Formats: sequence, C-alpha cells, structure tokens
Amino acid sequence: MLSPSFSPFPELVTDRLLLRKMTMDDAGSVFELRSNPQVMKYISRPLAKTIEDAQAWVQLIIDALEKNEGITWCICLKEQPDAHVGTIGFWRMQKENYRAEIGYMLHPSLHGRGIAYEAIQPVLEYGFEVMQLHSVEANADPENIASIRLLEKAGFVREGLFKENYFFNGAFLDTVVYSKLRGLGL
Repeated sequence: MLSPSFSPFPELVTDRLLLRKMTMDDAGSVFELRSNPQVMKYISRPLAKTIEDAQAWVQLIIDALEKNEGITWCICLKEQPDAHVGTIGFWRMQKENYRAEIGYMLHPSLHGRGIAYEAIQPVLEYGFEVMQLHSVEANADPENIASIRLLEKAGFVREGLFKENYFFNGAFLDTVVYSKLRGLGL
C-alpha cells in the first residue's frame, strides 16, 4: 500500500515554472480563479463567491497535505514565484490501489502557451517515481477539448465515458475518464 510523505514539500522546477506549496497567502489568487466562470466552466463545483470560500478551499488543500492524503502545487511563473497562476495536484488517492486522480486549472491568460503541459510532466514524474503510483486517473468534461488534448499529449489513454453520472446545477453531466500507467513514458 502507498504511504506517501509530503514533508518536506517537494518544489518542482521546469524551464518556465516553479511548482510550490500553497499557503493561505494564495487565497486571493485562488479566489480569482475559482470565482471565474471561464476557469470553472468544466469544473462541476460552485463558483467561489467570497474570499472566505477560497480560504476554505486552500485549507482543504493544506489539510490533505498534512494528512498525506493529497498534494497540490501552486503553478507559478519562475520570474514571479509569489504569483499563483494555477494549480495541479493529486487527490482522491487510492493508496491500496497505488492510484490517484490528477487535476489542474490555469489562469485563462496563460491558456494555449504550453504551461499546463509543462507543469504536468514533473508532477507525473513525481507521482510515478517518488510516490510510487501505478496509475493516474483524470476525469474531464467531454466538452473540455483543451483538457482532453493535454491528457492525450501527456500519454493518457481514454478509458471510458460515464453518461450522466454526475448531478450539478440541476443537470446530469457526463464524465470522460483517462488514465496513464507507470512505465508508459512521460
């Protein structure tokens, strides 16, 4: 069974990015993202209405990290390491199955620049090599073409489509499931 330890927190660095630990100081930028209908369009969660909503979400991230139940990185541009522009991380860990779900969001001003692809590479490497995950799952809205393209570019394979498996805002929504197995290239 997996027994991850996220202490000390693993900062990850790429050519353009610093992936760092989230703190309560990031609540303002979290609010900016999670209150933005464009960012949240394919994320079936209520929009953040107040800074307190964002702070509560940050606290969930901090609590999961402290309990070794999940890890979320702030995506920052290297030249602005304090400016949180997105998140990426593992949650819904199935320790007995060596599996976790990956999720991410990015500020719309950075869409289409390869930032999410650059961030997903070291996160997957960390998941497979350090956490010893066997598989990583990603759930997406079938209409979120950009996310699906990112997953496919990163080597994920479509596993299935769940029809109307999720009820949100008065409607039943579909979910497409992708996965990536350890050892099948990063």
